[in-house]
Amino acid sequence: MKIGLVLEGGGMRGVYTAGVLDSLINKNYCADYLIGVSAGCTNGASYVSWQKERGMRTNINYIDDKRYLSLWSYLKTGSLFGMDFLFYDIPEKLDPFDYESCFNSKCDYRVGITNIETGEEEYYGKEALKKEERNIILRASTSLPIVSPIVTIKGKKYLDGGIGDPIPIKRAFEEGCDKVIVVLTRDRNYKKSATKGRWFFDILYRKYPKLIELIFNRHERYNSILEYIREMEKEGKAFVVAPEKPIEIDKFEKSKEKLFEVYKLGLADGTKVFEKYKEFLDVEGHQKI
Repeated sequence: MKIGLVLEGGGMRGVYTAGVLDSLINKNYCADYLIGVSAGCTNGASYVSWQKERGMRTNINYIDDKRYLSLWSYLKTGSLFGMDFLFYDIPEKLDPFDYESCFNSKCDYRVGITNIETGEEEYYGKEALKKEERNIILRASTSLPIVSPIVTIKGKKYLDGGIGDPIPIKRAFEEGCDKVIVVLTRDRNYKKSATKGRWFFDILYRKYPKLIELIFNRHERYNSILEYIREMEKEGKAFVVAPEKPIEIDKFEKSKEKLFEVYKLGLADGTKVFEKYKEFLDVEGHQKI
């Protein structure tokens, strides 16, 4: 049985996902497949490399460094999040990413990025984790509109993976998963509202009409995916880990204390859901070797 993990983004709310993934490491549970977009793919990488608490550390330890998330970074680099700091300094110097463990892991890995010229989502495997290219595909998947510059890869233009495919559960089933664990960073009662200020996006991204269409239809796709997830739950094909109530931080949160509380919430929720559904998740067949 092929079991997959599907990880939503959410900026700094992704520290909740880091907690959930560490709960699985604590249970020695290694999924066959992981797909994430935006913050989901970065936290997911530390799970695939089996580096417990690395997701927590990289979300929290450097948050007060102006190179991580600040107006200074935005004015200097055009990105609110310091992409060189996030995707080079941290994984190469400060909290090394274990590329060897990741590439040797039996857990497959997928990253979704949004092609803003075609309006299509593109998916990449472990080749997205290339330190020689400073993890440019991960950069693309976490590059939020307005607060991050467009990322160019081989002449094509990309932004945040969550724009085109906010919760990539359908891709997981298309790639052969029998069951999936979906990790959401919003509570189960959340319903996305339409984006406002179209005139601003029409000016800023006037060269990319497909992107504008994606942004202003995103709430419809997002809410439709939530309905699909509920259908898969009823069929026993999906198990959701999500906060019971809204997380009281936003995607640009800088309080270490608040972030750590959200991490602990993810750790506890992940443990509860694992215990509840472990008989369906082929636990013996998915122990980390």
